[in-house]
Amino acid sequence: MKAWRHTALVVAVALVARLAIVAWAFDTIRPIADGTYYDILGRRISEGQGYTWLWPDGVVTYAAHYPVGYPALVALAYLVAGPTPGSAMVLNALIGAIGAGFMHRAALHVASPRAASIAAVLGFALHPALVLYTPALMTEGVTATFLAVALSAALAARTLDRRRRFAALIGLGVTVGAATLVRPQLLVFAPLFGLVAAALPLRVDGRPPARVSARVAKLAVTAAVALACALVVVAPWTARNCSKMGRCALVSLNGGWNLLIGTNPKAQGTWAPVEVPPACLEVFDEAEKDRCLGREGARAILHEPGMWLSLAPKKLSATFDHVGAGPWYLHDANPSAFSERARWFGGLLEEIAQRVLFALAMAAVAGPLVRRSSTRVRRSALIGAALVGLAAPGFITVLAFSLLALAAVVWSGSQGDRRDAVQAGGEASADLPDDRARAAGLALAGIATLCTALTHIAFFGAGRYALVIIPALVLGAATFKAFDRQRQS
Repeated sequence: MKAWRHTALVVAVALVARLAIVAWAFDTIRPIADGTYYDILGRRISEGQGYTWLWPDGVVTYAAHYPVGYPALVALAYLVAGPTPGSAMVLNALIGAIGAGFMHRAALHVASPRAASIAAVLGFALHPALVLYTPALMTEGVTATFLAVALSAALAARTLDRRRRFAALIGLGVTVGAATLVRPQLLVFAPLFGLVAAALPLRVDGRPPARVSARVAKLAVTAAVALACALVVVAPWTARNCSKMGRCALVSLNGGWNLLIGTNPKAQGTWAPVEVPPACLEVFDEAEKDRCLGREGARAILHEPGMWLSLAPKKLSATFDHVGAGPWYLHDANPSAFSERARWFGGLLEEIAQRVLFALAMAAVAGPLVRRSSTRVRRSALIGAALVGLAAPGFITVLAFSLLALAAVVWSGSQGDRRDAVQAGGEASADLPDDRARAAGLALAGIATLCTALTHIAFFGAGRYALVIIPALVLGAATFKAFDRQRQS
């Protein structure tokens, strides 16, 4: 019960911080960039006109260019509180606070209660990037909450009996399905997170592992259950696209656009207005336009694969080296209310918070790899890893963290940290997770960060996309054993 009180406190802290900035922004910050379209689509849905677009000539067409999930949430806010952007900001604040609560529950599986609370409060509830982004009618903050929920569900599934584990896997799949309606590329998290939940079960009785064939079958079933549940959530919208758009798109019809933008060397790895190839100039149907642009993008990649691959570092740099999405949005929406100086200061706060998170995550993932080395080697490795997080390019840090975190599955043990505590003269505590729980947390964090990086290698990068991986980095940092030292007996 005490842990739930701590979770409630984390939620309260996150909600107060977000509502404070929403109170200032409610009548001050207008929707900009993609937020303009989410506002319009949310209004149309709330007015009963469905996910449609009204063209200047009065023609109304069905739409699917943007994923439906966030416009549907905006429409819900408009129905409840009135069709003003401030209503959506309040909803963003509530969703962000819920995400902080689930971040705390996830961290409890890999860290002591105290460390979990600190990680959830400082890493998620009060992270400047997430707080300042709350007034933005954009998807990344909501996506971060979905990821926090999915991480919590996957870690919970490891510790439950068979019946409750199955329920947790269903919850994981449903969560990822809902997240897919907001950000389609998250669908891959359903089977991958399910595999982590099944591959690293909590075993304290010393029984030998099951036969390889049975183990493989269990993994396959687990991944399939999670993926099937996610697809069930998405299926009605996919069917709608098949019926209304003339093409069976899973969620949205902008993959072709984004792929083509990602082949443009002049874009320098980030977003740029699409340069429509001659073959697509006379194609006006939304579904066919996306198909045509995607075909031309694939053709450009096959024609010059070296050029396309050479853009990968720029795409990753644009995503993970440049912070300040929230301050940029606030300044661009109302320069007089949020000045250039405020934008700079907000960006600095985000940079500091993100670098500290990078450093802690890198130290956490380095620890297990040198756990059996001498004290001097361990200290040097941890300091070196932390310095990489502080000083190296962000995309280098993210890639290094991803790959090292996935290696956690290899070194996961049965109860190694509890034995180490006793041998060191300390008192093992039931509050401390075992090595396999930490390994599962690092594996999940590695999957989330690596998949995000690969997505933006394929398409293009932008600083706001780094917000999506904050829960993964917080979870990774929370596994750092130095936070869980016990008192000597």
